[in-house]
Amino acid sequence: MKIALVQINPVIGDFAANCRAILLAAEQALSQGCDLAIFPEMAVSGYPPQDLLERHSFLEDHDRAVAQLISDLPSLTVMFGCLEQRSGVAGKPLYNSVLVAQDGAIVHRVRKQLLPSYDVFDETRYFEPGPEAELYQLGEMTFAITVCEDIWYEATGHYRCDPVASLFAGAKKQGRRIDCLINVSASPFQRDKEVIRHAIFRSLCSRYQIPFLYVNQVGGQDSLLFDGRSLAMNASSEIVAKCAGFVADMVVVDTENWHGEMHGPVQEEPVESVYRALVMGVRDYVRKSGFRSVVLGLSGGIDSALTATIAVDALGAENVLGVALPSPYSSEDSMEDAEALAGNLGCMFKVVPITPLFAAFKEALYPLFAGHGEDLTEQNLQARIRGNLLMALSNKFGHLLLSTGNKSEMAVGYCTLYGDMSGGLAVISDVPKQMVYELAWYVNRDQERIPGRTLTKAPTAELKPDQRDQDDLPPYAILDQILEMHLEQGQGLTALVQAGFDEVVVRDVLRRIRLNEYKRKQAAMGLKVTSKAFGYGRRYPNVQNYQE
Repeated sequence: MKIALVQINPVIGDFAANCRAILLAAEQALSQGCDLAIFPEMAVSGYPPQDLLERHSFLEDHDRAVAQLISDLPSLTVMFGCLEQRSGVAGKPLYNSVLVAQDGAIVHRVRKQLLPSYDVFDETRYFEPGPEAELYQLGEMTFAITVCEDIWYEATGHYRCDPVASLFAGAKKQGRRIDCLINVSASPFQRDKEVIRHAIFRSLCSRYQIPFLYVNQVGGQDSLLFDGRSLAMNASSEIVAKCAGFVADMVVVDTENWHGEMHGPVQEEPVESVYRALVMGVRDYVRKSGFRSVVLGLSGGIDSALTATIAVDALGAENVLGVALPSPYSSEDSMEDAEALAGNLGCMFKVVPITPLFAAFKEALYPLFAGHGEDLTEQNLQARIRGNLLMALSNKFGHLLLSTGNKSEMAVGYCTLYGDMSGGLAVISDVPKQMVYELAWYVNRDQERIPGRTLTKAPTAELKPDQRDQDDLPPYAILDQILEMHLEQGQGLTALVQAGFDEVVVRDVLRRIRLNEYKRKQAAMGLKVTSKAFGYGRRYPNVQNYQE
């Protein structure tokens, strides 16, 4: 039997486009002699639709789209994720389901049993857990079908039942042999996620001595990035077929001797994965939001340089405008590096000096500020002037403004609300400073795109004379370790001090994180690449004073 693993890039709620993508891929699978084509979780609606699921019109239009899709499918068996409405019974109104369609009819269905409600997931808000799944027979093969989280029982430890174990226990009672385990998924990307997934997949193959098929959604959806990387493993836990990462793709698996096409490496390098995820995220967010081009400030520093490079790779140099906005404290080196970056990337470049505006702001405020020396207020004025000018260019020319702050800065509030935080998408807001450097070296691996001086000079906001980030912050090598342990691993003051960090430094960092929650709540949406990003996956109150 030939099976097509198809990862599509849906747009949430665009039922016509999503179904068209399924139909085209199904026809391609049929032309390649496939008997079965498998598509991702909630492929018709896109994942996650969130509170659109509470709109009756959304559900009705979805159901009409599913019915039409089933009617239009070519003459092979197609497995795809969708919603199913429940009526007249207690519990939540929906199932997260997988349907199997053949010859214009639904021949099998499976409902998701394990509904995640941690990190970015909120499925218990909308869905009812499904009943124990039944096996599916196609030709001479018996398949066990699971939906995304249903194979994460052991990895999470959150659940009371193990859907995979139940499937195999049920088959044993019936005296049946399962020939293949399938997982239909919409699993978001994060750094090192592929390693975690592969360990789970290998464990399943090894425990049950069975081949495994995994089909995952691909594409950017708001802050979530779906990497695809659908694959087939044989019973020996070897990857025998794999889709490319971060693009819509299809591979064909032959079950006669379990072999297929390899469109990507068995396992991708983590830095390359993060970079490709960010490029995909920018491309999809910009285009799915109806924009064609972006604008961003170029300071000559590494954060804006990396953001500009990502934008050029995502959208093409002709669709990226970089703007240098020098103040009285901007160095010649920084302006030279900003211009050199734009030249290397081939993007548009403009210079808008802010010194006259800065002087006018100070003059207007002088009667109120008389007797008070310059401080952080004047530094923030410069950032806010820049934010206003960049937003004006966004409004006038229809560019989406990209903000360029990294995760380390966002965590401790080393950023200006309504200034450098202005924008429609915060591209690297989940990228710690040390990783920013790793990604910058990665983009320079074949040729110098980011100027060498940008990679080696000390980070500075250049908002006052001789300013350096490390005048006010711990070294980024230390700060990033504290942030990872605290934000991603949930470690508090005691654990951090026991790990060897200076207590005074730790207390100061945790204080800054706590006090700057209000800023992050007003920040542009960012792209999630770590296990815990700022945004709706991290739900902390603005006003709280827990200090351990």
